[in-house]
Amino acid sequence: MTQAAIGFGTQIRRSPYFDATIRWGAKAFSVYNHMYIPRDFGDPEQNFWNLVNDAILCDVAVERQVEITGPDAAEFVQMLTPRNLSKMAVGQCKYILITNADGGILNDPVLLRLGEDHFWISLSDSDILLWAQGVAVHSGMDVTIREPDVSPLQLQGPKSGKVMEALFGEGIAELRYYWLREAELAGIPLLISRTGWSSELGYELYLRDGSRGDELWERIMAAGTPLGLKPGHTSTIRRVEGAMLSYHADADIHTNPFELGFDRLVDLEMPADFIGKAALRRIRENGVSRRQVGLHIEAPPLKEPNATFWAVSKNGAVVGKVTSAVHSPRLKQNIALAMVSPSLAELGTQVDVELPSGSAPAVVVERPFFDPKKKIAAA
Repeated sequence: MTQAAIGFGTQIRRSPYFDATIRWGAKAFSVYNHMYIPRDFGDPEQNFWNLVNDAILCDVAVERQVEITGPDAAEFVQMLTPRNLSKMAVGQCKYILITNADGGILNDPVLLRLGEDHFWISLSDSDILLWAQGVAVHSGMDVTIREPDVSPLQLQGPKSGKVMEALFGEGIAELRYYWLREAELAGIPLLISRTGWSSELGYELYLRDGSRGDELWERIMAAGTPLGLKPGHTSTIRRVEGAMLSYHADADIHTNPFELGFDRLVDLEMPADFIGKAALRRIRENGVSRRQVGLHIEAPPLKEPNATFWAVSKNGAVVGKVTSAVHSPRLKQNIALAMVSPSLAELGTQVDVELPSGSAPAVVVERPFFDPKKKIAAA
Protein backbone atom coordinates (compact mmCIF):
# COMPACT_ATOMS: atom_id res chain seq x y z
CA MET A 1 0.00 0.00 0.00
CA THR A 2 1.41 3.40 -0.96
CA GLN A 3 1.81 5.75 1.98
CA ALA A 4 0.76 9.38 1.64
CA ALA A 5 3.63 11.87 1.58
CA ILE A 6 4.11 14.31 4.47
CA GLY A 7 4.06 17.89 3.28
CA PHE A 8 6.47 20.42 4.75
CA GLY A 9 5.16 23.51 6.49
CA THR A 10 6.16 26.23 8.91
CA GLN A 11 4.17 24.78 11.82
CA ILE A 12 6.61 21.86 12.11
CA ARG A 13 10.16 22.79 13.09
CA ARG A 14 13.21 21.82 11.08
CA SER A 15 16.41 20.73 12.77
CA PRO A 16 19.73 22.54 12.30
CA TYR A 17 20.79 19.52 10.21
CA PHE A 18 17.74 19.45 7.93
CA ASP A 19 19.45 20.80 4.80
CA ALA A 20 22.52 18.63 5.36
CA THR A 21 20.43 15.46 5.61
CA ILE A 22 18.72 16.33 2.33
CA ARG A 23 22.12 16.77 0.66
CA TRP A 24 23.29 13.45 2.08
CA GLY A 25 20.34 11.48 0.79
CA ALA A 26 17.38 11.73 3.19
CA LYS A 27 14.35 10.68 1.15
CA ALA A 28 11.49 10.83 3.67
CA PHE A 29 10.67 12.33 7.03
CA SER A 30 8.17 11.85 9.83
CA VAL A 31 7.23 14.09 12.75
CA TYR A 32 8.48 13.63 16.33
CA ASN A 33 8.23 16.21 19.11
CA HIS A 34 6.77 18.69 16.61
CA MET A 35 9.86 18.43 14.39
CA TYR A 36 10.81 16.67 11.18
CA ILE A 37 13.06 13.64 11.57
CA PRO A 38 14.71 11.79 8.65
CA ARG A 39 13.34 8.24 8.38
CA ASP A 40 14.67 7.08 5.04
CA PHE A 41 18.16 7.07 3.56
CA GLY A 42 17.39 4.20 1.20
CA ASP A 43 17.16 0.51 2.05
CA PRO A 44 16.43 0.14 5.82
CA GLU A 45 18.21 -3.22 5.85
CA GLN A 46 21.35 -1.60 4.44
CA ASN A 47 21.03 1.13 7.07
CA PHE A 48 20.95 -1.64 9.70
CA TRP A 49 24.10 -3.29 8.32
CA ASN A 50 25.83 0.11 8.12
CA LEU A 51 25.04 0.57 11.81
CA VAL A 52 26.13 -2.84 13.10
CA ASN A 53 29.22 -3.20 10.87
CA ASP A 54 30.52 0.36 10.59
CA ALA A 55 28.87 3.57 11.83
CA ILE A 56 26.01 5.91 10.99
CA LEU A 57 25.30 9.56 11.74
CA CYS A 58 21.67 10.34 12.60
CA ASP A 59 19.85 13.64 12.98
CA VAL A 60 18.02 13.27 16.31
CA ALA A 61 17.51 16.96 17.04
CA VAL A 62 13.93 15.88 17.78
CA GLU A 63 15.27 14.70 21.15
CA ARG A 64 14.42 18.06 22.63
CA GLN A 65 15.95 19.06 25.95
CA VAL A 66 14.07 20.25 28.99
CA GLU A 67 16.58 22.24 31.01
CA ILE A 68 15.99 22.50 34.75
CA THR A 69 18.16 24.85 36.80
CA GLY A 70 17.97 26.61 40.13
CA PRO A 71 18.60 25.91 43.82
CA ASP A 72 15.87 23.26 43.96
CA ALA A 73 16.63 21.62 40.61
CA ALA A 74 17.76 18.26 42.02
CA GLU A 75 14.73 17.97 44.32
CA PHE A 76 12.39 18.94 41.50
CA VAL A 77 13.83 16.42 39.03
CA GLN A 78 13.49 13.67 41.64
CA MET A 79 9.82 14.59 41.99
CA LEU A 80 9.31 13.81 38.29
CA THR A 81 10.70 10.28 38.31
CA PRO A 82 10.42 7.09 40.37
CA ARG A 83 14.09 6.28 39.78
CA ASN A 84 16.28 7.05 42.79
CA LEU A 85 18.65 9.86 41.78
CA SER A 86 20.30 10.37 45.16
CA LYS A 87 23.63 8.98 43.95
CA MET A 88 23.60 10.57 40.49
CA ALA A 89 26.89 12.43 40.03
CA VAL A 90 27.60 15.54 38.03
CA GLY A 91 28.63 14.34 34.57
CA GLN A 92 26.44 11.24 34.72
CA CYS A 93 23.45 10.23 32.57
CA LYS A 94 20.57 7.96 33.58
CA TYR A 95 17.67 6.38 31.75
CA ILE A 96 14.54 7.37 33.66
CA LEU A 97 10.78 7.18 33.50
CA ILE A 98 8.52 10.18 34.06
CA THR A 99 5.20 9.15 35.60
CA ASN A 100 1.87 10.81 36.29
CA ALA A 101 -0.29 10.54 39.41
CA ASP A 102 -1.74 7.22 38.19
CA GLY A 103 1.71 5.70 37.65
CA GLY A 104 1.37 5.99 33.88
CA ILE A 105 4.50 6.67 31.83
CA LEU A 106 4.62 10.12 30.24
CA ASN A 107 8.11 9.79 28.78
CA ASP A 108 11.21 7.58 29.00
CA PRO A 109 14.06 10.05 28.54
CA VAL A 110 17.75 10.14 29.33
CA LEU A 111 18.55 12.50 32.19
CA LEU A 112 21.88 14.36 32.04
CA ARG A 113 23.40 16.13 35.03
CA LEU A 114 25.57 19.03 33.87
CA GLY A 115 26.03 20.55 37.33
CA GLU A 116 24.81 20.34 40.90
CA ASP A 117 21.75 22.42 39.98
CA HIS A 118 21.71 21.91 36.21
CA PHE A 119 19.90 19.07 34.41
CA TRP A 120 18.76 18.23 30.89
CA ILE A 121 15.94 15.80 30.20
CA SER A 122 16.58 14.40 26.70
CA LEU A 123 13.10 13.52 25.54
CA SER A 124 11.31 10.83 23.66
CA ASP A 125 8.10 11.90 21.90
CA SER A 126 5.86 13.84 24.32
CA ASP A 127 5.47 17.36 25.72
CA ILE A 128 7.38 17.13 28.99
CA LEU A 129 8.41 20.80 28.82
CA LEU A 130 4.76 21.72 29.39
CA TRP A 131 4.31 19.00 32.05
CA ALA A 132 7.38 20.14 34.00
CA GLN A 133 6.42 23.81 33.82
CA GLY A 134 2.92 22.92 35.02
CA VAL A 135 4.23 20.82 37.90
CA ALA A 136 6.52 23.68 38.93
CA VAL A 137 3.75 26.28 39.17
CA HIS A 138 2.50 25.29 42.64
CA SER A 139 5.51 23.26 43.76
CA GLY A 140 6.99 26.03 45.87
CA MET A 141 10.42 25.14 44.44
CA ASP A 142 12.95 27.61 43.06
CA VAL A 143 13.56 26.26 39.54
CA THR A 144 13.77 27.61 36.01
CA ILE A 145 12.47 25.33 33.26
CA ARG A 146 13.04 26.02 29.57
CA GLU A 147 13.97 24.48 26.25
CA PRO A 148 17.57 25.46 25.44
CA ASP A 149 19.13 25.82 21.98
CA VAL A 150 20.39 22.23 21.97
CA SER A 151 20.15 19.74 19.08
CA PRO A 152 21.64 16.23 19.33
CA LEU A 153 23.23 14.06 16.67
CA GLN A 154 23.75 10.33 17.16
CA LEU A 155 27.01 8.76 16.01
CA GLN A 156 26.47 5.02 16.45
CA GLY A 157 28.14 1.75 15.48
CA PRO A 158 31.38 -0.18 16.13
CA LYS A 159 33.51 2.40 14.29
CA SER A 160 31.96 5.38 16.06
CA GLY A 161 34.82 5.42 18.58
CA LYS A 162 37.41 5.79 15.81
CA VAL A 163 35.41 8.62 14.25
CA MET A 164 35.25 10.36 17.62
CA GLU A 165 39.01 9.96 18.07
CA ALA A 166 39.54 11.52 14.64
CA LEU A 167 37.42 14.48 15.73
CA PHE A 168 38.43 14.93 19.38
CA GLY A 169 41.62 12.95 19.93
CA GLU A 170 42.32 9.66 21.69
CA GLY A 171 41.22 10.99 25.09
CA ILE A 172 37.56 10.72 24.07
CA ALA A 173 37.88 6.94 24.46
CA GLU A 174 38.01 7.48 28.23
CA LEU A 175 34.40 8.68 28.27
CA ARG A 176 32.43 5.95 30.07
CA TYR A 177 29.02 4.51 29.16
CA TYR A 178 26.26 6.87 30.32
CA TRP A 179 28.62 9.71 31.20
CA LEU A 180 29.07 13.10 29.54
CA ARG A 181 31.60 15.84 28.98
CA GLU A 182 31.57 19.31 27.47
CA ALA A 183 33.70 19.90 24.39
CA GLU A 184 34.32 22.08 21.36
CA LEU A 185 34.98 21.19 17.74
CA ALA A 186 36.53 24.03 15.75
CA GLY A 187 34.82 26.42 18.14
CA ILE A 188 31.44 24.69 17.91
CA PRO A 189 30.08 24.29 21.47
CA LEU A 190 29.03 20.73 22.30
CA LEU A 191 28.14 18.33 25.03
CA ILE A 192 29.09 14.69 24.32
CA SER A 193 27.55 11.65 25.99
CA ARG A 194 28.16 7.89 25.65
CA THR A 195 24.51 7.19 24.93
CA GLY A 196 22.25 6.43 21.98
CA TRP A 197 19.12 4.74 20.71
CA SER A 198 20.75 1.82 18.91
CA SER A 199 22.06 -0.81 21.40
CA GLU A 200 25.45 -0.33 19.70
CA LEU A 201 28.60 1.46 20.77
CA GLY A 202 27.75 5.11 20.28
CA TYR A 203 27.86 8.75 21.18
CA GLU A 204 25.44 11.64 21.16
CA LEU A 205 26.75 15.09 20.28
CA TYR A 206 24.55 17.85 21.63
CA LEU A 207 25.02 21.00 19.56
CA ARG A 208 24.63 24.12 21.71
CA ASP A 209 24.37 26.64 18.86
CA GLY A 210 21.77 25.81 16.24
CA SER A 211 23.29 28.21 13.69
CA ARG A 212 26.25 25.82 13.28
CA GLY A 213 24.35 22.63 12.55
CA ASP A 214 25.32 22.39 8.89
CA GLU A 215 28.99 22.92 9.73
CA LEU A 216 28.94 20.29 12.48
CA TRP A 217 27.32 17.66 10.23
CA GLU A 218 29.85 18.24 7.44
CA ARG A 219 32.84 18.13 9.80
CA ILE A 220 31.72 14.81 11.24
CA MET A 221 31.08 13.29 7.81
CA ALA A 222 34.43 14.56 6.50
CA ALA A 223 36.28 12.90 9.38
CA GLY A 224 34.17 9.75 9.35
CA THR A 225 33.69 8.90 5.67
CA PRO A 226 37.22 7.47 5.28
CA LEU A 227 36.46 5.25 8.31
CA GLY A 228 33.21 3.90 6.85
CA LEU A 229 30.73 6.39 8.33
CA LYS A 230 27.41 6.69 6.45
CA PRO A 231 24.47 9.05 6.89
CA GLY A 232 21.54 7.16 8.35
CA HIS A 233 18.43 7.06 10.46
CA THR A 234 17.57 5.38 13.74
CA SER A 235 17.20 1.68 12.95
CA THR A 236 13.91 0.02 13.87
CA ILE A 237 15.52 -3.36 13.28
CA ARG A 238 18.32 -2.75 15.76
CA ARG A 239 16.22 -1.05 18.40
CA VAL A 240 13.70 -3.93 18.42
CA GLU A 241 16.58 -6.44 18.57
CA GLY A 242 17.70 -4.53 21.67
CA ALA A 243 14.11 -4.30 23.04
CA MET A 244 14.41 -0.52 23.24
CA LEU A 245 11.07 1.20 23.71
CA SER A 246 9.44 3.53 21.22
CA TYR A 247 7.13 5.84 23.12
CA HIS A 248 3.52 5.82 21.87
CA ALA A 249 4.15 2.32 20.46
CA ASP A 250 5.57 0.16 23.27
CA ALA A 251 4.55 2.46 26.13
CA ASP A 252 2.21 5.37 26.72
CA ILE A 253 0.31 7.20 29.44
CA HIS A 254 -1.70 4.02 30.14
CA THR A 255 1.43 1.86 30.63
CA ASN A 256 3.07 1.48 34.04
CA PRO A 257 6.70 0.52 34.73
CA PHE A 258 5.88 -2.90 36.21
CA GLU A 259 4.13 -4.02 33.01
CA LEU A 260 7.43 -3.44 31.19
CA GLY A 261 9.58 -5.19 33.79
CA PHE A 262 11.13 -1.87 34.80
CA ASP A 263 11.02 -2.56 38.55
CA ARG A 264 14.66 -1.40 38.80
CA LEU A 265 13.57 2.10 37.74
CA VAL A 266 11.06 2.42 40.58
CA ASP A 267 12.22 2.94 44.17
CA LEU A 268 9.17 2.97 46.43
CA GLU A 269 11.33 2.83 49.55
CA MET A 270 13.34 6.01 49.04
CA PRO A 271 12.46 8.90 51.36
CA ALA A 272 11.90 11.31 48.50
CA ASP A 273 8.38 11.66 47.18
CA PHE A 274 7.63 11.58 43.47
CA ILE A 275 4.55 11.90 41.30
CA GLY A 276 2.79 8.55 41.11
CA LYS A 277 4.40 6.99 44.18
CA ALA A 278 1.13 5.99 45.88
CA ALA A 279 -0.32 4.63 42.64
CA LEU A 280 2.78 2.60 41.85
CA ARG A 281 2.76 1.17 45.37
CA ARG A 282 -0.83 -0.01 44.82
CA ILE A 283 0.05 -1.48 41.43
CA ARG A 284 2.98 -3.40 42.91
CA GLU A 285 0.78 -4.77 45.68
CA ASN A 286 -2.14 -5.72 43.42
CA GLY A 287 -0.14 -6.98 40.44
CA VAL A 288 -0.44 -6.06 36.77
CA SER A 289 -3.04 -7.07 34.20
CA ARG A 290 -0.55 -7.43 31.33
CA ARG A 291 3.18 -7.80 30.71
CA GLN A 292 5.55 -6.99 27.89
CA VAL A 293 7.09 -10.03 26.20
CA GLY A 294 9.25 -10.82 23.21
CA LEU A 295 7.80 -12.88 20.36
CA HIS A 296 9.15 -14.87 17.44
CA ILE A 297 6.49 -14.76 14.73
CA GLU A 298 6.55 -17.74 12.41
CA ALA A 299 5.72 -16.20 9.04
CA PRO A 300 7.51 -15.12 5.85
CA PRO A 301 9.91 -12.22 6.50
CA LEU A 302 8.00 -9.04 7.31
CA LYS A 303 8.57 -6.53 4.54
CA GLU A 304 8.25 -3.55 6.85
CA PRO A 305 7.57 -2.80 10.53
CA ASN A 306 3.99 -2.88 11.75
CA ALA A 307 2.04 0.34 11.23
CA THR A 308 -0.83 -0.72 13.51
CA PHE A 309 -1.16 -2.79 16.67
CA TRP A 310 -1.66 -6.46 15.76
CA ALA A 311 -3.94 -8.56 17.93
CA VAL A 312 -2.42 -11.45 19.90
CA SER A 313 -4.81 -14.32 20.54
CA LYS A 314 -4.93 -17.65 22.34
CA ASN A 315 -7.55 -20.29 21.54
CA GLY A 316 -9.43 -17.69 19.52
CA ALA A 317 -9.60 -15.07 22.31
CA VAL A 318 -7.69 -11.79 22.08
CA VAL A 319 -5.12 -11.67 24.90
CA GLY A 320 -2.93 -8.72 23.92
CA LYS A 321 -1.31 -6.78 21.11
CA VAL A 322 1.95 -6.55 19.20
CA THR A 323 3.42 -3.07 19.68
CA SER A 324 6.59 -3.30 17.54
CA ALA A 325 7.46 -5.94 14.95
CA VAL A 326 10.18 -6.24 12.34
CA HIS A 327 12.22 -8.82 10.47
CA SER A 328 15.80 -9.13 11.69
CA PRO A 329 18.08 -10.12 8.80
CA ARG A 330 20.84 -10.99 11.28
CA LEU A 331 18.63 -13.33 13.33
CA LYS A 332 16.71 -14.45 10.22
CA GLN A 333 13.57 -14.14 12.31
CA ASN A 334 10.47 -11.98 12.68
CA ILE A 335 10.78 -10.44 16.14
CA ALA A 336 8.24 -8.42 18.09
CA LEU A 337 7.48 -6.71 21.37
CA ALA A 338 3.98 -7.38 22.66
CA MET A 339 1.75 -6.79 25.68
CA VAL A 340 -0.12 -9.93 26.80
CA SER A 341 -2.01 -11.29 29.78
CA PRO A 342 0.40 -12.21 32.62
CA SER A 343 -0.60 -15.88 32.44
CA LEU A 344 0.81 -16.01 28.90
CA ALA A 345 4.12 -14.28 29.64
CA GLU A 346 6.07 -17.46 30.37
CA LEU A 347 8.85 -18.31 27.92
CA GLY A 348 7.76 -20.87 25.38
CA THR A 349 4.07 -19.95 25.46
CA GLN A 350 2.41 -20.40 22.08
CA VAL A 351 0.07 -17.68 20.79
CA ASP A 352 -1.23 -16.41 17.45
CA VAL A 353 -0.64 -12.99 15.90
CA GLU A 354 -3.11 -11.42 13.48
CA LEU A 355 -0.89 -10.13 10.69
CA PRO A 356 -2.39 -8.09 7.82
CA SER A 357 -1.92 -11.23 5.69
CA GLY A 358 -3.68 -13.50 8.20
CA SER A 359 -3.07 -15.37 11.45
CA ALA A 360 0.45 -16.63 12.22
CA PRO A 361 1.79 -18.70 15.13
CA ALA A 362 4.22 -17.08 17.57
CA VAL A 363 6.15 -18.08 20.67
CA VAL A 364 7.15 -16.05 23.73
CA VAL A 365 10.95 -15.65 23.92
CA GLU A 366 13.49 -13.70 25.93
CA ARG A 367 14.11 -10.06 25.20
CA PRO A 368 16.36 -8.34 24.24
CA PHE A 369 16.62 -10.61 21.21
CA PHE A 370 20.32 -9.86 20.62
CA ASP A 371 23.13 -9.02 23.08
CA PRO A 372 20.80 -9.22 26.10
CA LYS A 373 23.42 -7.93 28.56
CA LYS A 374 24.07 -4.80 26.44
CA LYS A 375 27.77 -5.62 26.30
CA ILE A 376 28.18 -4.00 22.87
CA ALA A 377 26.83 -0.60 23.89
CA ALA A 378 28.70 -0.58 27.20
CA ALA A 379 32.05 -1.71 25.75
